[in-house]
Amino acid sequence: MGLTAAEIEALRLSLLVSAAAVAGSLPFGVLVAWVLARLRFPGKTLLDGFVHLPLVLPPVVVGYVLLVSLGRNGPLGALLERWFGIAVAFTWKGAAVASAVIAFPLMVRAIRLALEGVDRRLEQAARTLGCGPVETFFTVTLPLALPGISAGVVLAFARSLSEFGATITFVSNIPGETRTLPLALYALIQTPGGEAAAARLCAISVVLAFAALLASEALARRFARRLEG
Repeated sequence: MGLTAAEIEALRLSLLVSAAAVAGSLPFGVLVAWVLARLRFPGKTLLDGFVHLPLVLPPVVVGYVLLVSLGRNGPLGALLERWFGIAVAFTWKGAAVASAVIAFPLMVRAIRLALEGVDRRLEQAARTLGCGPVETFFTVTLPLALPGISAGVVLAFARSLSEFGATITFVSNIPGETRTLPLALYALIQTPGGEAAAARLCAISVVLAFAALLASEALARRFARRLEG
């Protein structure tokens, strides 16, 4: 059985939004994870709590905050539209922002654990050989933490695929623009006679999520073997 045009569109949007969310948040995720793993400073606990806040907040609250701040009448949204001509609310880009915010704590946590597992003696050896801090990070720390970073990317991608509450609050449920798999499934549930199509989308979502979890587990095991070796 082939996919319908609506299913293909929802799948395409989900993959696009998730990929954009991960790509846009990865540099910040690595930076924040490194700060939390390696630095000591006043307010570190507050920063840690703020980063992980989306994990415990209702996603609708996150979506509302994004709508107030990045909407066309919001302070950040108005600046983006006036200076760069970029509208975020009610677009797929806004869906990517919402997914990135929700998935960011999972990415940071995985990367932080990977960085904490890197042998600091190898970094010190690189420094004694004349490498600067930046060169040491990119030639020693980052390659050693790469499996954990990859696991964080996969987890964030999987979480972005399943994002619903913040997305529908921030960018609504617009066919062809913001209707990802979870939103399409929600629309079908509300439609009389849409049970069969909803079941198909549910199956697609389960397959994608399971594949992402398997990939994350494989990367985590690879990272554990590297640490043991």
